[in-house]
Amino acid sequence: MSVSVPAVEVPVVAVIPPIEIPLVNIFPLIELPFHSGTPEIMPRAPAPPAAATPQKTTGEIAVDAARTKLGAAYNYGAVGPDAFDCSGLVQWSYGQAGVDLPRTSYEQLTVGTPVSLDDLQPGDLVSFYDGSHSALYAGEGKVIHASTYGVGVTTSPLASMPAAGARRI
Repeated sequence: MSVSVPAVEVPVVAVIPPIEIPLVNIFPLIELPFHSGTPEIMPRAPAPPAAATPQKTTGEIAVDAARTKLGAAYNYGAVGPDAFDCSGLVQWSYGQAGVDLPRTSYEQLTVGTPVSLDDLQPGDLVSFYDGSHSALYAGEGKVIHASTYGVGVTTSPLASMPAAGARRI
């Protein structure tokens, strides 16, 4: 048995040769990076820049320095780095922040700008006992100070001593 297939006429489509249009300098040259010949693995996009770290105030730097001396000995007239009296600790701590302060607690009470005890910020100098004792406000209602013999550098509640005033350096 034989099957005959009818003839089908297929129209001939004329092929038009392509026209080349130069694209020089229209698109920039783009290089696509890939790893070890495996183009399906693309490198990660660069991480966005880290958020700017807030800069510490001079007072905060001084408080950080004072915290490193917690537990150091008290010695009248001592200015560190192993023992301190109250004004010596304040002077040394601010020195670590690049600020020169007077030596005695009475002189320290005359520098900077007066600040209300209700508006204290970390690093504010707080004076007690009519100006005879200096401390640094550490935040959260506490001060760092060189207390006395046998106690040394410690933190105490702001309200534990009679405040004479405060200064912002």
